[in-house]
Order: sequence, then structure tokens, then C-alpha cells
Amino acid sequence: QVQLVESGGGLVQAGGSLRLSCAASGRIVSINAMGWYRQAPGKERELVAVINSGGTPNYAYSVKGRFTISRDNAKNTVYLQMNSLKPEDTAVYYCNGRLRTSWMTPEYDCWGHGTQVTVSS
Repeated sequence: QVQLVESGGGLVQAGGSLRLSCAASGRIVSINAMGWYRQAPGKERELVAVINSGGTPNYAYSVKGRFTISRDNAKNTVYLQMNSLKPEDTAVYYCNGRLRTSWMTPEYDCWGHGTQVTVSS
């Protein structure tokens, strides 16, 4: 059974920083892209940042210059460093990994359960 477990969420004042981590565990033979999504109350889930297996990142326009995504392939872990946080960044943040559990089966998307980030004004 593959699991993605997020950590690092919490309450922070506007202008502050948080670092999220997401570790994938279980029978994994490869992980392609890994990313972070978020969902605020009453809104749809949206992409925050994604990083491919080669380490190339892409960001949502709203977080460019403030957030940095990185990954440690040896640890099957992806990170999200969030600086200059704003109240509008408040949401549940979900980790996603596009992975393969066998060379005989196709890749699929695996999701974590989410971690709450709350930014107070």
C-alpha cells in the first residue's frame, strides 16, 4: 500500500513562512512528477507547484517568487517552502505523486490526506 504523508502545516501570521513536507512510502518503483495542490473553503482544488523527476519546477502565478518546491528522490520526498505568506494562502494543502508500483502497471496519481495552512492577517 502506497502512502503520501504530509507534515508541516499550521498557523502563521501574514508575512511568515512555513515548510511542508510529503513523504511517499510503500512499494514504489518510480515517481514521476510530484506536486502540491490546495483547496480553500468553498473553492476548487488548485495546483500550487509541481516538480518533475528531473527537478524542473512549475508554479501557479499566485505563488511565484514566494514558494519554492523541491524534492529528494532518494527519500521519495517533496517539499514546499512557503515565504511571505498571505491570508489568501489559507487552505488545505495536498501532496500528489504520479507513481508506479510495478513496471508492469501504468502510472497513477496518489494523494495525501492534506495538511491545514492558516495565515492570519
